[in-house]
Amino acid sequence: MFDDVSGRYDLLNQVMTMGQDSAWREAMWRRVPRSARRVLDLCTGSGVSLPGLRTPGRTVLGMDVSLAMLQFAQMQQASAGWSPRLACADGFKLPLRDGALDAVTVAFGIRNLRPRREALQEIARVLVPGGRLVVLEASAPSPGPLAPFARLWIRHMIPLFGRLSPDPTAYRYLSESIFEFGSGPEFEADLAAAGFRRLEARAFLFGATRLWVAETRPAVGQIPTETPGTVHDATSASGEKAQGGVISGGFGLESSVWALVRAGMSTAVVAALVWALTVWLNVRDRLPLSPVQHVLAWLLIVGGLVVFGARAALQLLRWDALRGGGPGTR
Repeated sequence: MFDDVSGRYDLLNQVMTMGQDSAWREAMWRRVPRSARRVLDLCTGSGVSLPGLRTPGRTVLGMDVSLAMLQFAQMQQASAGWSPRLACADGFKLPLRDGALDAVTVAFGIRNLRPRREALQEIARVLVPGGRLVVLEASAPSPGPLAPFARLWIRHMIPLFGRLSPDPTAYRYLSESIFEFGSGPEFEADLAAAGFRRLEARAFLFGATRLWVAETRPAVGQIPTETPGTVHDATSASGEKAQGGVISGGFGLESSVWALVRAGMSTAVVAALVWALTVWLNVRDRLPLSPVQHVLAWLLIVGGLVVFGARAALQLLRWDALRGGGPGTR
């Protein structure tokens, strides 16, 4: 199934998430400790998560069960001047020794690994004691006033976008599997049963996407990196400030503040256009304008409201994805 959609996979993800999946991946990257020297991106797909995991002295490996996806990943990264380490492997039988990795990331892939608990046990096997697991996954939206709209988007819009793909059934499966995955409690139970401690859980886009950070049980005498549900400030050996034991890596406060500033600027434009629309409705009949000029005025004001309203909404979503490094909402 995934072999058939490899060519348009990333583009459709950008469209379906309104461009927010990049910010969510940045949030995932920030939660991989800078000290992690051996990192696996499981279910790597087209390899879009791999560049953000690269740091000096770190070995990054991408694994996926789809050979076509891996070939596409190799081609994409080669065009960027990098040849990543990739392997075609079953997520239930990872070709790695026990304790081979310091961290594992899974972006929009854990939902496809069933039975999920067995997959998590295999991930725990290849992690060192106290190793980090960071999972980013689409999920059923949280209850709330906007939940019906999010559910409508997942249930109907995603399959509609899937018609642009060579295999529309893959996107019908995507929609169905999101609701099968649920909103998180079942996954957290599987994490605990597989030997992980949950350190953090965050919800993005009204709960339609969630981020989990967990770690395997530390070895005897090893100090846990964090207490579940709390975050401690830490400073790396190089003096970089970290939150929750994770170095910000350049995507922290400055990026989130700038996203908020841009959202504020777009909102100010929207407010000005609303005022202009009010004035226009009051004076349009008294202005010596031709029918064409009336239409152009309508297009200018209403079009501006749509464009800048959308920009403000997207920047607020980006700010929500980028802000802070601490524990998020359940």
